[in-house]
Amino acid sequence: MGTRSAKLWQRIMQRGVRRFWAQAAREAHETALPVLRRRRLVARQLRNQLDTLISIADGRLALPIIGSNTFPKPHGTDWAWRPTVWRESLPTKGKVAVQSKEGLGDEVTLFHDCTVSELTLRQLRNTRAKDLAPFGLRMDVFRFDGSFLSLVIDFPPEALAGLNRHYLIRMDTIVEMEKPLEIFARFNIKHGPNTEQIVRELPLHEEDIMVEFDLAYSKLNEKRIERAWVDLIFEGPEMNQVILRDVTFSRRLRAEM
Repeated sequence: MGTRSAKLWQRIMQRGVRRFWAQAAREAHETALPVLRRRRLVARQLRNQLDTLISIADGRLALPIIGSNTFPKPHGTDWAWRPTVWRESLPTKGKVAVQSKEGLGDEVTLFHDCTVSELTLRQLRNTRAKDLAPFGLRMDVFRFDGSFLSLVIDFPPEALAGLNRHYLIRMDTIVEMEKPLEIFARFNIKHGPNTEQIVRELPLHEEDIMVEFDLAYSKLNEKRIERAWVDLIFEGPEMNQVILRDVTFSRRLRAEM
């Protein structure tokens, strides 16, 4: 009985709060300024809490399941990863007029040399039954007066644990475009003062878009590895929309010849 009474009282309080703020909004044009100032402060505090609640709820209720790191992995994989922007609901869903070295989340950064940025980035919900990633990333490019455009994905420290020249790094992605363009993936690994780079063109004409970076062909100093990242380089991106429905990485030991 006590629990039912508490729930009933909670519903009554919620209705009262909604009525109060609805009336406050209707009266805002005529409310005395000192009262309006106090209400604005409280409203901003409530908005921050509500935005947080909505962000968490969107993530948990999105399909596929929030935080999913599920995707096909080659036999022998000892590390696999889906970056946060494709896995978790971000508090900031999008940005317009994105400047160079800006991005979404902690791992994805956009680089370009445009004089005036007409670029947008936005996290999207994936709701198709075939989507394994909870979210996608959409990039809109309007007028583009720069010479390069790349999306940088920083690898977490776990990706580097025990890494050596016997490993293959694999990248899988799902890409949608308004019109055809070329996308190159450049794997970078910093070791001491040097940085090794391996470049592959994404096979956008194939159903499964996958590239591998074979560290055996690098001059990697295994004892001095500091960080690693992948540049997605977009050639001729003007007046195009690119949606990366999923981006995943994995690593495994290469088969010895």
